[in-house]
Amino acid sequence: MLLDRPLFSVVIPVWQEADKIRAALDHLHCVAEGIPYEVIVVDGDREESTLKAIRPFLGAMDRFPRVPVHCVISEKGRGNQMNYGAEKAIAPILLFLHVDTKLPPQALEKILSKLNQSREIAAGAFDLSIESSRWIFKMIGKVSSWRSRITRIPYGDQGIFIRREVFEAVGGFENVPLMEDVTLMRSLKKQHIKICFLSDPVCTSARRWEREGIIRCTLRNWCLITLYLLGVKPQFLSQFYR
Repeated sequence: MLLDRPLFSVVIPVWQEADKIRAALDHLHCVAEGIPYEVIVVDGDREESTLKAIRPFLGAMDRFPRVPVHCVISEKGRGNQMNYGAEKAIAPILLFLHVDTKLPPQALEKILSKLNQSREIAAGAFDLSIESSRWIFKMIGKVSSWRSRITRIPYGDQGIFIRREVFEAVGGFENVPLMEDVTLMRSLKKQHIKICFLSDPVCTSARRWEREGIIRCTLRNWCLITLYLLGVKPQFLSQFYR
């Protein structure tokens, strides 16, 4: 049986995510609900640590055999990896998905519905929630969603989607060690390209906040984005992020 031509190319940049990639692919299939898509997993690890973990699994994907999953390797760096994945994409809509971000139910259908409202709508993202029952994480998610709607600048963990032709026209992501998502959104805004938001939130892992400390991680992120918007180079800011 011939594959349906995909409407979405889902690009997943990874770095030593062998323990998470299989669950991410399973969840993506659940929320796609029959809409044709392809997956491009871009490993920045030359040892292929993540790809080695999923290749045997992909050969046994009889429960959804019609979903092409491409495993590729590129130079490390999230912006570089996502650009490389986009070069391999064949669908008209690109969806950049972090491995620890879960899309909401009917996510692909909702993206299609929003983009079909107008050709002026070229890109967007979801509101954000964090996978935890703690009230502080619920507040961080809400504040982050408000911030992105006010500034029209979503972050990468919000599931950024964009028409492939527009992505190529603006030159894709900058190959910078930090803020590649912000630089892309600012490029779109400078060209008056409309960025939309979907109220159904994605759910991202709380692991970074729990590992680094909630207050420290949150304040660090706010300081970094403020300094970047004031003109400080991502190359300098990245040393404070790692």
